[in-house]
Amino acid sequence: MTDQVCVRHPDRATGLRCVRCERPACPECLREASVGYQCVDCVNEGRRTQRRAVTVAGAELNTKPLITPILIVLNVAIFVLTAVEAQSIRDNDLSYWSQLGQLWTPAVAGGDWWRLITNGFLHSGPIHLVVNMVGLYILGRDLEALFGRMRFTALYMVSLLGGSTAVFIFDYKRLVQTSAGTVLDYVPTVGASGAIFGLMGALTVAVIRLKLPLTPALGVIGLNLVITFTLPNISWLGHLGGLVTGGLVALGLLYPPARIRTKVQIATFVGAVILLVGLVFVRDSGFDRPATCTYDYPQVSCYRLRA
Repeated sequence: MTDQVCVRHPDRATGLRCVRCERPACPECLREASVGYQCVDCVNEGRRTQRRAVTVAGAELNTKPLITPILIVLNVAIFVLTAVEAQSIRDNDLSYWSQLGQLWTPAVAGGDWWRLITNGFLHSGPIHLVVNMVGLYILGRDLEALFGRMRFTALYMVSLLGGSTAVFIFDYKRLVQTSAGTVLDYVPTVGASGAIFGLMGALTVAVIRLKLPLTPALGVIGLNLVITFTLPNISWLGHLGGLVTGGLVALGLLYPPARIRTKVQIATFVGAVILLVGLVFVRDSGFDRPATCTYDYPQVSCYRLRA
């Protein structure tokens, strides 16, 4: 009988040893390795010292999508809420929650700044929702794996803000049918398209960085831009704003050297948010006739001073 005992269980005699540290160990404390068996202490130490394999953006490889399905579920849930409240899936934008969150530039200038974000989680009708969620699913799976969950979430939200900022800055009056007749006014904007176009911009930068064929990515963006400028009632400002923002942010995420990558990425996100918020402040200070809105569920009432 052996007089050796397991280093972790002194009450257990054993004739086995770890091939790495050569200490005696019982079968419960050994793990199969590429050659022989190692004790749990050596296995844990190897995991701590082993260099992690990461993507060019610094994310761990084989990251399973989590944020993408959460965003899809969130958008669908909000659509269902507005449809139930409005008692219509086609005219759900008439619901209280849609009126509260849609991007109407006079209301933003009047102090409703949350609309710059909330509009990106609202959709007008089921077709609008389905088209955007399919695009988010297709783009989000690969980009979330490339950037990692935190970077992907930040990229999505900053792209959304970029699209909304473009609408707020460059929005113009159009003919609108109201109860008082046809008037010239700003048109409310909703949809995740700004954020999704930001993902398209990021995808293009990623394809270039990884030296992959560029034609498919450009084809997707080109097709979506054609749709943007040919179909009515589409916010081309939001699409272009998101596309440019997502592409520029992706440059700061994918091109820095590994030794300063995290610092540059943080600076990119912070700088982008500061720039966009600054542009909103500038536009807000010179906006003509902002609106004051009151919220008394289920009614939203907005008033503008006469010129």
